[in-house]
Amino acid sequence: MTTKHGSYCTKITRFGLMNSYLVDEADGLTAVDTGMSGSAPAILAAAAALGKPIRRVLLTHAHTDHAGSLDDLMAQLPDAEFLCSPQTARFLIGDMGLEKGQPQSKLRGGFVRCTSKPALTVVDGDQIGSLRAIAAPGHAPDQLAFLDSRDRTLYAGDAFQTQGGLAVSGDMRLLFPLPAWATWHKPTALETARNLTALKPSRLVVGHGPVLDHPHKAMVEVVERAARNFQ
Repeated sequence: MTTKHGSYCTKITRFGLMNSYLVDEADGLTAVDTGMSGSAPAILAAAAALGKPIRRVLLTHAHTDHAGSLDDLMAQLPDAEFLCSPQTARFLIGDMGLEKGQPQSKLRGGFVRCTSKPALTVVDGDQIGSLRAIAAPGHAPDQLAFLDSRDRTLYAGDAFQTQGGLAVSGDMRLLFPLPAWATWHKPTALETARNLTALKPSRLVVGHGPVLDHPHKAMVEVVERAARNFQ
């Protein structure tokens, strides 16, 4: 399923559960996440329907449901750039070491191996077209979020979920527990959720679940719930 949200965001949903996005830019489209294996045709079809080329592919993190179609997509986009965090780039080649200063907790969730190499690596504060990169570790240590400077849409990866109910990563929702099961470090996930909530986004766009408009009040509430549940 493909759905337009606002002026710049198009959501591509696989099995009603896993989301990738196309962000409209002046020079074409930025794909945010590539979904699980087999998602490339739907992403390419959505771009074709919009009548614009995909110029760049951004990953939030290296879990298989976000990066599983990276190689397939890049093989069909020879002129597009692939960008990700430095740690995501290492994870994609099987270097799973945690960085100095990160909690040395066990990695959770499935990580994909890819042959695609990033044209650039992206860190907190970098600007990619209209999107500002924001460090968002917790669900995974390598995770980035992206805030659109034009309308303040927040592409949060798995820092939050809306499938099964809005939740901070790691705070279990029984109707859709997968993000909680795959969360690496709950205290860091909570800190990230607080930081993203403070941005007061106009729209919350996540890896799993529907897009949420005017989300700030609800984000505050689920951050408070997670803080209680993580004690």
